[in-house]
Amino acid sequence: MSDSIRDRRVQYEAEGLDVTDVGGDPMQQWIRWHAEAFDAGVAEPNAMTLGTLGLDGVPDGRIVLVRGADERGFAFYTNYESAKSRQLDAHPSASAVFGWLDLHRQVRVRGTVERVGEHESDEYFASRPRGSQLGAWASPQSEVIANRSALEERVIVADERWADLDVERPPFWGGWRLVPTEFEFWQGQPSRLHDRIRYRRHDGHWTIERLAP
Repeated sequence: MSDSIRDRRVQYEAEGLDVTDVGGDPMQQWIRWHAEAFDAGVAEPNAMTLGTLGLDGVPDGRIVLVRGADERGFAFYTNYESAKSRQLDAHPSASAVFGWLDLHRQVRVRGTVERVGEHESDEYFASRPRGSQLGAWASPQSEVIANRSALEERVIVADERWADLDVERPPFWGGWRLVPTEFEFWQGQPSRLHDRIRYRRHDGHWTIERLAP
């Protein structure tokens, strides 16, 4: 098994990427690549690996789904009492990686984080399926639970509470926004001579640089 992992090779064949091929706004460049990933049938193209710093000082990571991407940054939603929210409260910065490997592409992002406004969180919560809304009330996210049945019982209680009513957003649930200060767009190329274009924000402006693979 270890030999098969060691010896596995995929030769990347794709159109190259250079500084002259990207726009001056990295978020618009991300939106363009995201659309191309969606059109290519990439599964969950809005999924990003969110990196945080644990309360014990050890890096942590998990995949979350981006539910908003605009000039303000990337918005995602979660329980504010979860492990990742506690980490973001303590260390308000994060990284993210989008991996669109079917297209031999990757985007890395670094920046600060802030909580999404309550009105925006309310709007997104109202757009979720009812089952997901009930799940937000039922799940004590990141806490130890006895078994699956205990979770299902909590869903039943939540369903009874909100029977024949619109489910309101829990006060402990809402959005975070990753506000980028750095992007890196990676395009796989033959012989591992990959293309890497980095944007960095200085004094309100983006500088664009090419990095060695």
